[in-house]
Amino acid sequence: MNATEIHVEVDPALHLFVPAARRHGATALATDGVSTLGHVIESLGIPLTEVGALIVDGRPVLPGHVPGAAERVVVRPVERPQRVPGAPLRFLLDVHLGTLARRLRLLGVDTAYESTDIGDPALAARSAAEKRVMLSRDRGLLRRRELWAGAFVYSTRPDDQLDDILDRFDPGLRPWTRCTACNGLLREAAKDEVADQLKGGTRRTYDVFAQCAECGRAYWKGAHHDQLEAIVERALNRRGAVRS
Repeated sequence: MNATEIHVEVDPALHLFVPAARRHGATALATDGVSTLGHVIESLGIPLTEVGALIVDGRPVLPGHVPGAAERVVVRPVERPQRVPGAPLRFLLDVHLGTLARRLRLLGVDTAYESTDIGDPALAARSAAEKRVMLSRDRGLLRRRELWAGAFVYSTRPDDQLDDILDRFDPGLRPWTRCTACNGLLREAAKDEVADQLKGGTRRTYDVFAQCAECGRAYWKGAHHDQLEAIVERALNRRGAVRS
């Protein structure tokens, strides 16, 4: 089988995934003449979840395109905000993204989270079954064909992770409406409904409560409320600044 040489230029937004030698201009790449462009791109280390337009000799093509000799390929990142057609926008996060999961839930974003390592096949299957966007820093997981949709989480810092996901997907925000523990919806609750979860000081000091309709957990504006409020305000203010 004869090798086919193509020239690939990767957008700077995707340089994280490719070797340093391929980060400057178009570089020559040998292919086998039968593999799809999507396969070639993944062989460079770039998950297709992060790829937007593919331009070959000035024209857009799909990942299934089989590149021919001397073709010049430009790989661009996904456009933002990214739209995921076919289902309401919902997320699934792997075991390493617990803080991000809690913050998305705090903002009212439908976010499932696996608190144990159930393995890539099970995560991909759940993504497909529930039509959830898989968020992960595991490139191997994001390459699984069963995924409904996926996105790489670029930062290790929770603040930056949240900023990036909100910027990329622009989800609707409804702060204080979801349980940060289980993702269930919150409802107003009388003090006597949650009395068994309250210590003496809390019972005497607070009168306004919410309760998760799924797991029953009680919520009130306790000692950590200011920290949570700051996260919510930052997200809302940033959303306003981006839209203006």
